[in-house]
Amino acid sequence: MNNSFSDNETTQVLRLNKTVFLGSAIISIILIVWTILFPDYSQALLSSGMTWVSDNFGWYYMLAVAAYSIFAIFVGVSSYGNIKLGQDQEKAQFPFLAWAAMLFSAGIGIDLLFFGASEPLMHYLTPHAGIEPASAEAMRAAIPQAFLHWGLHGWGIYALIGMALAYFAYRKNMPLALRSALTPIFGEKLVKGWLGDSVDTFGVVCTLMGISTSLGIGVLQANAGLTHVFGIESSKLVQSIIIITVVIAAALSAMTGVEKGVRRLSEFNMFTAILLLIAVLVMGNTVHLFNAFTQNIGDYFQSILVKTFDVYAYEGKSGAEWKSWWTVFFWAWWVAWAPFVGLFIARISRGRTLREFVFGVMFIPLGFIFAWFSIFGNSAIDLVAGGAKELGETAINNAAMGMFALFEYYPYSNILSFSGVIIGLIFFITSADSGALVLSNLSSRGLENDADAPIWLRLFWASATGAITLGLLFAGGFSSLQSVSVIAGLPFSIILILYMISIWKSLKQEGNKRKANATDTANVINSGKNWKARLQRIVNFPNKNQVEVFMQSVVLTAMQEVSKELQTGGLQTRLVENAEHQGFKGLSLKVGHGDETDFVYEVYLVKAERPSFTLNTQTTHAEYYYRAEVFLDEGSQEYDLVGYTKEQVLVDILNQYERHMQYLHLER
Repeated sequence: MNNSFSDNETTQVLRLNKTVFLGSAIISIILIVWTILFPDYSQALLSSGMTWVSDNFGWYYMLAVAAYSIFAIFVGVSSYGNIKLGQDQEKAQFPFLAWAAMLFSAGIGIDLLFFGASEPLMHYLTPHAGIEPASAEAMRAAIPQAFLHWGLHGWGIYALIGMALAYFAYRKNMPLALRSALTPIFGEKLVKGWLGDSVDTFGVVCTLMGISTSLGIGVLQANAGLTHVFGIESSKLVQSIIIITVVIAAALSAMTGVEKGVRRLSEFNMFTAILLLIAVLVMGNTVHLFNAFTQNIGDYFQSILVKTFDVYAYEGKSGAEWKSWWTVFFWAWWVAWAPFVGLFIARISRGRTLREFVFGVMFIPLGFIFAWFSIFGNSAIDLVAGGAKELGETAINNAAMGMFALFEYYPYSNILSFSGVIIGLIFFITSADSGALVLSNLSSRGLENDADAPIWLRLFWASATGAITLGLLFAGGFSSLQSVSVIAGLPFSIILILYMISIWKSLKQEGNKRKANATDTANVINSGKNWKARLQRIVNFPNKNQVEVFMQSVVLTAMQEVSKELQTGGLQTRLVENAEHQGFKGLSLKVGHGDETDFVYEVYLVKAERPSFTLNTQTTHAEYYYRAEVFLDEGSQEYDLVGYTKEQVLVDILNQYERHMQYLHLER
């Protein structure tokens, strides 16, 4: 991949990406107006479209989703797993527990409340062909089937897209956008042009449709909970008040950014959801739930290989219909949600290694999913098998009421139901505010990869999702837009395959670069003479002014001489005296190599915390000192040039250039 000299020639100004913003707005408005004006026709057409996708591409979805998860796990366990999503010296942006809570809340939090008791009951009472309803076999198969739909496969999709976006944003210093991960395949010109705008526009539309339909599902469940607890009747007025309240709360949270609003709400929600789970476990048949939990996990892993590729090819029309409305629907739904959740996960994962990221994203939520579906699902199935037929009928006919109907069979049911309403509303808010952040970042240009778009844009998108949800609520168009999201998953699944190719190509390049950097070079510094001066340099902690003078008098002079010599040899070079990178200022030397990767050698003024020890000859004890730190194309090399002679700087530049030439050789 060729790094153009124009990359850092000018500092980009944050502004609205009009192409993405207007394009996604026009497409979204057309889809929404169409579903509102022609609800029956649009639903019929889109339902037939969903059926066609499932009938003709069900096999493709099964293979593609399997490939995503296998690829993500392979990267995690490979030698590339210790590569950081950021520069080598960076630490994780968020503590582990906060990161885990945000992973869960943005991904599927509200859906677990909706499906936690209802889906296992559906698999028990209406299983796929070949299993007798309400039988012991159906009872044993129900929970592992729910695990399949919510487990490793879905989170493997999120891991793949989040890994690709975070890698190119934080490792390669590209914008945190869907387009960036396609650069190794299509090149910068196309990615910065119409192709990149098209991919980002598509991502905005998918995100907007997905969030709006999820808010619709969430508001129906919230109203069901209020009806169950307080007797407030289900009505458009109540649902409108819920939507407006949630959107206002989401807008306030989005204004505070990821570090405060989203993080704190996610931590609170994770804590309260765990308390609710423990309450159901303790007040239910605890020993049976532990036994079932253990067996469910074993059954899931025992059958995962068969279920991954099971397309019910030999079970006729009934098997095809079941596959269409369950497994294929879920796979398409996960893929359609991937732009939103993947971008959000990438946004909160800076500083983690690929191994931490892959196994964190895939296995942290999996543990909670195991506990949630096993405890809620087995509790509900046990009650229905014991004669609670109304609970089963409620789950099948009104899935939103499944959890609240379950609570009726426990002490303190009103407290449990009220807790469920509060948790649902907060999951509701975290989905809306994280969605507003992603939408605003996607529709911006010139945004730093670890920053968020302006507050006004976040407020706009929060309001837009609320307005769309209200419009669809009154028009009854949620199911139509849900179908749009699922159908949109088909083309986006191809983009995910391109992401696999792109990140593998880049990881191989990074592996070659590591091999090249391990190559021994002639590093002669004064032949060992003046060792006392060298010792003084090692333990010296200069101030800002001293380092600036050193960089101008020594480093710049060395760079100028190398640049001049290379130009004499016919190479194109570019020397920048006031370069900026990630908030640092310093010197930048670039050597062009045509279609191959350019050589980059930069030295930036870096502020560092002063160690507690100091030599007796040093009388000042400032809290910080400054370093002339070397940066290559992949980021800081974490060593300091201060105290080097001009000749020593020249040797260092040549050492790095020689390693770069070895890297180009390995690439060829």
